[in-house]
Amino acid sequence: MRLVTRTTMTLLATVAMLAAATAHASWTVKGHGFGHGVGLSQYGAFGFAENGRNYREILGHYYKHTKLGEAGVEPIRVLLDSGRGSVAFSGAGKACGRSINVERRYSFAPSAGGIELRSPDGDRIRSCGLEGKASRDLKIAGAGRFRGALVARNQGGSLLVINQLGVEPYVKGVVANEMPSSWHKQALRAQAVVARSYALATEREGPFDHYADTRSQVYGGRSSEARTTNRAVDATAREVVEYNGETAITYYHSTSGGLTENSEFGFSGGNAIPYLKSVEDPFDDASPVHNWNETYSDEKMESELTGLFNGRLEKIEVIERGRSPRIVRARVVGSSGSHTVTGDTLRARLELRSTWARFKHR
Repeated sequence: MRLVTRTTMTLLATVAMLAAATAHASWTVKGHGFGHGVGLSQYGAFGFAENGRNYREILGHYYKHTKLGEAGVEPIRVLLDSGRGSVAFSGAGKACGRSINVERRYSFAPSAGGIELRSPDGDRIRSCGLEGKASRDLKIAGAGRFRGALVARNQGGSLLVINQLGVEPYVKGVVANEMPSSWHKQALRAQAVVARSYALATEREGPFDHYADTRSQVYGGRSSEARTTNRAVDATAREVVEYNGETAITYYHSTSGGLTENSEFGFSGGNAIPYLKSVEDPFDDASPVHNWNETYSDEKMESELTGLFNGRLEKIEVIERGRSPRIVRARVVGSSGSHTVTGDTLRARLELRSTWARFKHR
């Protein structure tokens, strides 16, 4: 009886220990940087500026074999919103080819196959054709103040709300949203040139050129501008990064982790671009996410990676790394089957800051 009791107690203790070990099993992800890692690192640029480098030197470091050139003068169209039934505005002196009262609030709304201008009372004033355009710096209801013109375009019975303006005012509406306005002026100037170059090199086909969010660059219009960032834009007016006479696609990101990435490795299906090569980033450690750690339970990892393995999740095996070394391809290994995925897939599924990551299971 005594022997049976001791054996039972031993077995129960063993089971309890195993259960505790299983309950505490976890994954640790150690990583570096924030963003895709291609091109200019914003924290790296901040560090360079704080250590005496000017914006030309900063740009030359991140975009090899390039030079500064001069941008042309052309309007840019930024999509502010879509799917609206109407858009109200004030501050405009002219709309649909006729003078209006700058003190009053008007609106654009879809009409039969086009756009109509409406009075403050909602009455139809006139037809504007496929697009309605209100000029002069103005306030758009629900969006803020904007330089340039408001363009409302009928698309399937609802509105595309577009801000049309020049390159320089557009860049002023970007820089303050992409980099802290309190940073060193040389970093802000580098950001201004990069934002201008990226905008001109990545214009899309269709009724607008850019989105107002991270699908293009974050753009907030006049409401979001700051004095320091506007000065940086003015100090670099019309300057762009050029490679072989063409405006360069100046990708940029928050934090490199100490080493930027080649374009062919930084994006899934990316192409090798001569001026977007991996470079050391000695001052990027100014960033709070230069190094980072994340911990996941087994249950959480399996939930986030569901469909990428069969059975129980056992390990993540890196097959290919880039130059930095960010993950290009990895195998998600399950007890009954495995699947090969891109580093971008892992980053998206696990909401990692970057693909420069190492996984440890315990």
